[in-house]
Amino acid sequence: MSKIKYAYLKEHTWIYRRNYPKDVVVILGVQALKQSLRTGDPKVAKTRAAEVNSKYVETVERARSGASVVLASNPATVPQRASLTAEPEEIWAEASRETVSLLRAAMAGEHVDVSPICFSGSKRKTTTVAELARAYLRKRAGELRPGGYKSVRYSVGLFDSKFGDRPVQSLGRGDGQLFLSLIAVLSRVIGKSESTRGLGLDQLVVFSQRAKNPITVRTQKRIWAQVNHFLDWAVYEGQLNQNPFRTVLFDQRVKPAPYAVLTDEEVTKLLSQTNNEIYNVLLFCLLTGMRSGEAAGLLRDDLVNKGNLGVFAHVRPNSVRELKTEASERLVPLHSVLEELLTRLPKQGQLFPELTVDKVTKRFAELRTKLELDRPGLVFHSTRKWFITQCERTGVPEHFTASLVGHKSARSENKLTYGIYSAGISDEQKRAIVDQVRLPS
Repeated sequence: MSKIKYAYLKEHTWIYRRNYPKDVVVILGVQALKQSLRTGDPKVAKTRAAEVNSKYVETVERARSGASVVLASNPATVPQRASLTAEPEEIWAEASRETVSLLRAAMAGEHVDVSPICFSGSKRKTTTVAELARAYLRKRAGELRPGGYKSVRYSVGLFDSKFGDRPVQSLGRGDGQLFLSLIAVLSRVIGKSESTRGLGLDQLVVFSQRAKNPITVRTQKRIWAQVNHFLDWAVYEGQLNQNPFRTVLFDQRVKPAPYAVLTDEEVTKLLSQTNNEIYNVLLFCLLTGMRSGEAAGLLRDDLVNKGNLGVFAHVRPNSVRELKTEASERLVPLHSVLEELLTRLPKQGQLFPELTVDKVTKRFAELRTKLELDRPGLVFHSTRKWFITQCERTGVPEHFTASLVGHKSARSENKLTYGIYSAGISDEQKRAIVDQVRLPS
């Protein structure tokens, strides 16, 4: 493959990227000059990379020129241990905020142009955030599962509602800081209230002032990351020179909030509701450790009869759902209680045709409220944790349980090597583990 200095090939398109010197980074507020060369032809890309590189050199020279003017005319801003004859890197080691502000003002005075080059024959038209967001979501709709796409659509939709009529090239660092400050005050109620459907970010902020109870830091970080991915894509498409939000720091720490493990008393209460819509899938997950989506998406064709070893469920991608990870594909022996349950389930197609992950989650929440199981962290996924706990309490090795529930093995530090050399546990071992699990009386 042809090599081009400061450029690399990504999905058949050449991208130019070159880091700015440390002193110029402080002035410009961006780490590097990054731009799509809008071609997959190495010869054309080489010519265009040279054009962008010339602009890079000019940008660095103009930024430093402006810095020299400011430092010469405002000696008080120069750090005490630095001199006007010092190298730029030495000055930046102790540069104050006031100095940086003056230098950025100087950059504007020097008319340093950091916009992308429009190559001959590929002149960029002005594209709004709304137009670009629609194109991005069309692309992501074909790449993501429904749940993942819904999350991305929500995050990009919030951003679009605020900046949709703006040209994407006009976005700056300040817009990122504003967006981050607005999503931080959103209420977690907005996803559950019908009155918030279709509202834009500004309207949701007003609603949240009344509702309080802001969304978690984890949710804020997810929204921020998805919007940044959208802008990174805009860079790849040649609509932006660089993502203007990359220098905006998300400095809040995400606190882990693990799911709770069901107690035997809670399991007994849940299973007492035999007429509940999710009773069968609840029983399935308690005795197999399956995720709700894995169980709800099971087909009759996914069941495998292994003679004396009984019936196994082949958890695999099918026409109903995909899997979370590659490790999720596995064979799980069905407990004797579940083999009896199979006689009452459909003989073809989905075992639970009326259920989706969304419906299972909501019905569980209703059941939890009805039974007054209001312990924090108690969700349907807690059934999976109950199964894993039962395996642990009967002395099952961790990597044995991992193969049953679809986790990567944690037996050794070098998981890759172990995965290459081990064929996994046998069907007989799996059957023995599952048969030890007992529902509470």
